[in-house]
Amino acid sequence: MGASDRTPEPQGTVADAALGNWVDRLAPELTRPYLRLSRADRPIGTWLLLLPCWWGLALGAAETGWRPGDAWIWLGCAAGAWLMRGAGCTWNDITDRDFDAAVARTRSRPIPSGQVTVRRALIWMAVQMALAGAILMTFNWAAILLGLSSLVLVAIYPFAKRFTWWPQVFLGLAFNWGALLAYTAHGGRLGLPALFLYAAGIAWTLFYDTIYAHQDKEDDALIGVKSTARLFGAATAKWLGLFLVATVTLLATAILIALVGNGRPLQLAVALAAPWAAGWHLLWQMRRLDIDDPAVCHRLFLSNRDTGLLIALFLATGAFL
Repeated sequence: MGASDRTPEPQGTVADAALGNWVDRLAPELTRPYLRLSRADRPIGTWLLLLPCWWGLALGAAETGWRPGDAWIWLGCAAGAWLMRGAGCTWNDITDRDFDAAVARTRSRPIPSGQVTVRRALIWMAVQMALAGAILMTFNWAAILLGLSSLVLVAIYPFAKRFTWWPQVFLGLAFNWGALLAYTAHGGRLGLPALFLYAAGIAWTLFYDTIYAHQDKEDDALIGVKSTARLFGAATAKWLGLFLVATVTLLATAILIALVGNGRPLQLAVALAAPWAAGWHLLWQMRRLDIDDPAVCHRLFLSNRDTGLLIALFLATGAFL
């Protein structure tokens, strides 16, 4: 059954949100369209934006030791990720409203379905960005400058699928910026380990978002939207294998640069478990992938929260040693 044959969702809900999510059940009715615009009913995006932040903080702490302000960085990144993911999704829906109206999975979103006007969406986006900016201003100046510079990537991303077959690269550049920001917020400077960590996150994003894009490839082909899923086609498994190897290699390199020679071999060993655990989980996804089954693609995409948590867990454990 093609994407265009899916059963319409009940009025007001969004097709790709879990049934019975907290927004549909608990949020005041007036706020629901705005929370749906921010994808509050689909937390996976917040996780995928937040986890690289926690990687960067944990790697910085493993390198130099935990510092008094790190608890606030941890919490501030969590709140900032929720707000900036919401602002980014709002911007994405504003720019993609015509495309979304033509795709079965997205036509129920607040703007194409008429629940929210473009003007109100812009105001909501500004509110979220202002709150995220207030959190950012509590970090050091190097981190503040990095955070502000990320807005360029956020602004460009929704247009990438119009001019390149690799929009997932732009998503990776934007979604993993937190690795640089949190590492810098911890240590006051941007170091080489953070750059390799950032590159690992981009490779990981190429992996999971290619799987995600296979859900919409039929509709995307009809309306002319580009993606790595359409570009790779039947060769997707080979490309995912390359992204897996790149993720593991770059992550291990970041850890080695940060920790080799510090005289703490147990810490290094625990931290190096992160790339191997992540690699195992990505391989598990590849073995279960069916690029022609949207439900399987969606389920595997969601499982990448666990991939990122495994990395965060081993890096943080190494930092505590």
